Order: sequence, then C-alpha cells, then structure tokens
Amino acid sequence: MLTAFILVKSTRDGLTHLGAELADVEGVAEVYTVTGEWDFIAVARVHEHEDLAKVVTHHLTRLDGIERTQTMVAFPGTGRQDLLSDLLPVALRAARAGAAVLLESGLAHPGIAAELKGRGDYVTATDRRSESAILEVLAREAPGIAVLAEERGGARASTMWAVDPLDGTTNFTRGFPSVGVSVALLDAGRPVVGVVLAPFLRLEFTAARGGGASLNGERLPPHRELEPARAVVATGFPFRNKGLLPRYLAMFNHALARFEDLRRAGAAALDLAWTASGTFDGFFELGLDTWDVAAGAVMVVEVGGRATDWSGGDAWIDTGDILAAAPDVHEVLLELAAQTTQG
Repeated sequence: MLTAFILVKSTRDGLTHLGAELADVEGVAEVYTVTGEWDFIAVARVHEHEDLAKVVTHHLTRLDGIERTQTMVAFPGTGRQDLLSDLLPVALRAARAGAAVLLESGLAHPGIAAELKGRGDYVTATDRRSESAILEVLAREAPGIAVLAEERGGARASTMWAVDPLDGTTNFTRGFPSVGVSVALLDAGRPVVGVVLAPFLRLEFTAARGGGASLNGERLPPHRELEPARAVVATGFPFRNKGLLPRYLAMFNHALARFEDLRRAGAAALDLAWTASGTFDGFFELGLDTWDVAAGAVMVVEVGGRATDWSGGDAWIDTGDILAAAPDVHEVLLELAAQTTQG
C-alpha cells in the first residue's frame, strides 16, 4: 500500500466546495483544510505508483477549482502518522536555523534593547530574526502546513507547526544561558514531532511520536522508577497572569513539601526536555502557550512519561496548564493539583 500527501491550492471559488469533492475522489482517504500557501491536504492510499498518478492526473486535475497540486511525500506501507513523523528532520533543520541566529547574536548582556509586550514579557530583535529563519525553512521544506508562531502569530489548524524562536527571552536579555528554540508539529491537537535546542548549552533534544526521543543524537532511555519523595521537579511562575498566583502558590507549597526539591530555570520548553532526559523528574506550570509546551511534551511521552492538564485531561495544549512527569511523579502532581482551587 502506498500513502501520499497531495497538497492542493484552490481558486477562490473552489474553497466553498472543493473539500467535499476531493473526499469523493477514488483513492483519497482523508482531506484536511490547512492555511498558508496551500488550502487542502488530500491523503491518498493506493496500491501502486501508477494508481497514484491516476489520482492526481485523471481525477484531481479534472475538478473545478483546483489551481495546482504537489505530491509532498509517498512512502510504501506508511500511514498519516508515519508521514507526519517523517517531518522531524525538517523541524530539526528549522530549529537549527533559529539557533544559528542566537549564536550569531551571542548571549546578551544586561541592558540589551528589548520591547515590552506585556508584564515581564519581552521580545528582542534576535527573537524576530530567529523566527524568520525558522519560518523560511518550514515554508521551503514543508509548504502548506499552517504555522502558529510566538511573534508573528497565525491561525490554529488541525495540522500546524508551533514555533518558539527564543524561549526564555528574559534569561537571554540578562545573559543567563537557559535559552531554547522550540519547533513542534501538531496533528489533531496533539504534538507528533518536537525539537528543542539549547544553543548556548550545545543541547539538541528531538522526538517523534512512536519513534522515541533523543539528546544530541543518542536515544533517551525510558523514565526510571523513582520514589516521588526523591524527585526534583521543575516549575515556572505565572508572571504574566498574577491572577493565577493563589492556585499556583498552593501547588508550589504542596510540591515543595512532597518532593525533594524544585527548580525554576525560566524556559518551559527546556524544562520539559530536561524532564524527558531525566535531569528533572517532572514539571508543572499554569498559563503557558502552545509553542511553549508542544515540543517538550512529546519528548516526555516518548520516554514513558505523562503530559496532562491539571485535571488529568487533554486540554493542556490549549490552556497551557500542564503537568508532565514520569508516571509515579505525575500521579503525585495530579493529587496535589486536585487540592488547589481554580480561580
């Protein structure tokens, strides 16, 4: 069986009807609406390359409203999940392009020019240049997939990239090297590919759903069994939204009493990657953004950990309220979160 992504650009008139018509084409199994250069992704499943050619040349091109098409990938014996996971090298090249910008700029010294976006939330010229470098790679190597980026924004889509070009901007502006670049690919609201780089620490974390997680090219082992009382757990303060402090501080107090110690390094994507690698045994925070958590969370899951919201559900990718940890530690985090009151 051959599976392929066919990227479809629609005319303006075709946007209203083309999705349903693509789904009726023989050989097309799924159709997804995307934003960006392309309008639809048709997933074709056929037996031979000749059958794929028929889908494209005999069927798709005869539909009214198609401006152009491009076959993105075609691998035998793979499904949609495998095809998306194969985009890990693209995510890594994109993240490295952003990291190169950070290294070229150099770790800043206190007093660097920074624009205040909100309370305690800064952006520098390096953030924007890093994001431009990342988006250039994604547009060139994975055209048609929507992008949600911290600085430029973007529309959410079923399949999309989530990009944080400089995680830990406050650290960067103060010369503290806990700074990351994060690129994740999400499908149906769940991360399937994640890359987190710490350029000033020479660390490269990568993961693909079903393919495990790696640090600097070496596969990470599964989470070790650990008595929660000996766990060192990372966290981050809800400095952007002080209204979250009562619930957060209650959780902080419970966690400090229950675990061996807590750490706060100031870059959530790196905290999650370090949780996957065993540097930390867990992580909790409130009110993060999708680009903060998506890449690191898939790494935690790939080494046998869990990532949920504070109620044990799946809303963390949207709310940014996240608990991620090795299973035994995650169970305790859920227990402690249940003792807090949501404001």
